[in-house]
Amino acid sequence: MLIRRLCSVLRVRGKADLLLVLLFGAGFAALPVFALLPSVWGFAAAWAVSYVADEVLHSRAPGFIRRLSSLQFTRTMRFAIRTVSLLVLAGRTEVPWTVLITGLVAFCVHLAFTMLYSAVHRGIRARRNLPVIVRNLDMSAAGIPQQPPALLYRRFLRKLLHLDLPGHVGLLAVLITVELSARKPSADLWNAAYAGFALTAGLTTLALAALLWQLVRTRRMPSPDDVIATLNAQLADYRPQVALYFSFAAVSRDFMYQVNMWIETLEQMDLRPLIVLRERPSFRYLSRTWVPVVCTPKADDVAKLDLSEVRVVLYPGNAGKNVHMLRVAEAKHVFIGHGDSDKLASSNRVSKVYDEIWVAGRAGRDRYQRVRHAISDRAIVEVGRPQLAPIRLHADHVPGPQPTVLYAPTWEGWSDDDCHTSLIPMGVTMIEKLLQENVRIIYKPHPLTGKRSPEAAAADAAVRELLRADNERREGARTDSAVAAVQPRLREIEERLAELTGKLTGDDAQQTRDARVPDRDGGTEWQELTDEWHRLFWESHGPVRHHIIRKRLPSLYECFNQADILISDVSSVVADFVASLKPYVLTNAHDLPDEEFRAAYTTAGGAYLLDRDCTRLPEILRSVREPAHDPMAPHRRTLKEYVLGPDHPTSMERFNAAAIALAERSAAELAEDAAEGRHGLVIPAQRVDAPGLAGAADTAGR
Repeated sequence: MLIRRLCSVLRVRGKADLLLVLLFGAGFAALPVFALLPSVWGFAAAWAVSYVADEVLHSRAPGFIRRLSSLQFTRTMRFAIRTVSLLVLAGRTEVPWTVLITGLVAFCVHLAFTMLYSAVHRGIRARRNLPVIVRNLDMSAAGIPQQPPALLYRRFLRKLLHLDLPGHVGLLAVLITVELSARKPSADLWNAAYAGFALTAGLTTLALAALLWQLVRTRRMPSPDDVIATLNAQLADYRPQVALYFSFAAVSRDFMYQVNMWIETLEQMDLRPLIVLRERPSFRYLSRTWVPVVCTPKADDVAKLDLSEVRVVLYPGNAGKNVHMLRVAEAKHVFIGHGDSDKLASSNRVSKVYDEIWVAGRAGRDRYQRVRHAISDRAIVEVGRPQLAPIRLHADHVPGPQPTVLYAPTWEGWSDDDCHTSLIPMGVTMIEKLLQENVRIIYKPHPLTGKRSPEAAAADAAVRELLRADNERREGARTDSAVAAVQPRLREIEERLAELTGKLTGDDAQQTRDARVPDRDGGTEWQELTDEWHRLFWESHGPVRHHIIRKRLPSLYECFNQADILISDVSSVVADFVASLKPYVLTNAHDLPDEEFRAAYTTAGGAYLLDRDCTRLPEILRSVREPAHDPMAPHRRTLKEYVLGPDHPTSMERFNAAAIALAERSAAELAEDAAEGRHGLVIPAQRVDAPGLAGAADTAGR
C-alpha cells in the first residue's frame, strides 16, 4: 500500500520507476556532498547516476518530470546544479585558477546562449502560429515556408543543454586522471579540460547562429488573412454542406473519441462533410479520414471561414465554444451527442439551443420528453446509431472455452452528484468474484476513469493488479512467446495506420503547408489492416487470458464481439451493446429495488441487475453457460428496437435522410428570407445536391 501511494504521489507506474526516482534523488543529493568533501570518484558516480536517471525518467515517467517542473526543479535547473557542483569540486581540488575561470566562462556562455536560443525559438513559433490548421485540403498556394530543421527546432532544450557534456567530461576526466596519478598534473594535462570547454561554448554558439538564420527565414510567412483566403478558396471549391463541430477545453485522446466515432458516418453521407475543431491538440488524436478538417482556435477566425453552403452543423458535445458556430443563422444546428444513455447528459436542457436533436430510437425521444418544458417533440429526430454496424449479433457469436465477461465501467463524472461508476463501490469485489467463477475478463474502463476521483483511480489500479496477478497464475495464459512473435507485425500495422490517418510531421504550420486532398481509397486498406491487427491480437493472446484495454486498439466494438456478456454502468456503452442482443448486466451500486431501478433507467429493461455485494453473479453467469436459461432474451429483443430504432431502413439511411431533409429546409428558409429581403441574400429555392437520396428525406423519423 505504501509503495502504491508513493507511486501515485510521484506519478510513476511501478516499482522499477520508483527505484529510478530514488536513484535520481540520491544522485542529486550526493552531488554537493561529494563536491564539498571533495571526492572525485563519489562525485563522478553521483554525476553519472543523475544524468542517466534523468534521461530514462523523461521517457518512462513523464508525469514525474512534470511534477518536478511544477516544483520549479526544471531540466534547466538540474543542469545548472550539476555544473555548479562540478565547479565547486574543481575549486576544492586545487584546480588552477585559469582552468576554473575558463570553465566558469564557458558554462556561463552555454547557459546564457541557451536562454537566448529559447527566446529565438519562441519568436519563430510565434511567427509560424497560423490562424488555422488544415488537413485534407490543398494549402500549397498559401506560401508557408518550410519548418526549421528538426535538429534545431524539436526538443531543442533537451539537445542544447546536453552540449555541456564535453565541458563536464573533459574536466572530470582530468580530475580522475590526477586522482589516479597521485602527483601534481602537468600543464599539458589541462588541455583536455580546455578542449571540452571550447566544444561546449563553440557548439552552443553555432546552434544559436543557425537558429537566428531560421528566424530571418520566417519573415516570409504569409499573413493570417492570406492563409484564411487560401483556405476559403479551397472551401469554395469543395462546397461543404454539413459540418461536424467539436470543442473541448482539455483536449486529449480521452475526449477525441467523441469526434472519431462519427468519422465513418460522415464519410458515408451523401452531403459533403467538413470537420471543424477548435483546439490545436485535437489534430494529434484525430483518426483516419478523407473529410476536410479545419481547426480555428479563435472565435474571430471562425467567423472568417467561408461556410456559406453549409446547411447543417452537427454537435457531438455541449461546450461553451459551441456558441461561436450556433450564431450562424444560415445553417440548422443539430445535437447528435457521443452516445445514447440514461445519463442526465443525454437529456440536457441545454439542448434546447439546437434546431433539432437526433437520437437513436424512441427511448431517446421519451428521455427528452421527461425534461418538462424544455425540448419540443418536433425537434427530436430518430436516426439510429450508424456506428453499430460492426457489432456481431448474438446468433453469430462463437463461444470460447470459458465465458468471456466484458467489464466496461463508466467514469466518475464531473461531480459526485452524477457519479455512475461502479468501480468505486463494487468494482474490486466484482472482479474478485468473477475470478472465482473461472471466467475470462476483458476490462475496458472509460477513457476518463480516475481523472477526477482518486478513489476511482485507486480502484482501477486494484482491478488491473488483480487481473495481472491471475494471468500469471493461469497456466493456460502463458502465451508470452506467441505474443512476442506477432509484436513486430502489430507494430508495423500500427505504423501504417498512423500514416493512413493523414498525420503529417512538423509543427502546425508545416502540417498545413503539406496538407493535400487525400486518396479516398485509403479506407479499404485501413479496414483490412485494422481487421488483421485484431485477428493477430486475439489469436496470439489465446482464449483464456484476461485483458486490460487502455489503448485505441482493440476497439470497443471488437471487445463487444469477443464478449459473451457485458457488465457495465448506466452509460452509452450499454445502449450500443444492446445491438448485439447478447446478455448484459447493469450494476445497481445503491441496491435500489429492481422495479425502481428499471423504471429509472430505460436500458435496464433488458438487463440483469447486479447488487453491490455481487451475490447474484453466479445466477447471472448461468445465462451464458446455459443459453436456454436466459429469461431476459425476449426483453432484449424488444428493447433493441426501442433504444436503437428499427433495422429497416438502416440507421445510415435514416441519418442521411434526416440530414438531407434538414438541409433542404434550411435552403428553403434562406430562399424565403432572401425573397423577403430579410438578410439581403439572393438564394434561389433549390433542393440540396445529394444524389441518390433526394426522396429519402421523407423517411426521417420526426
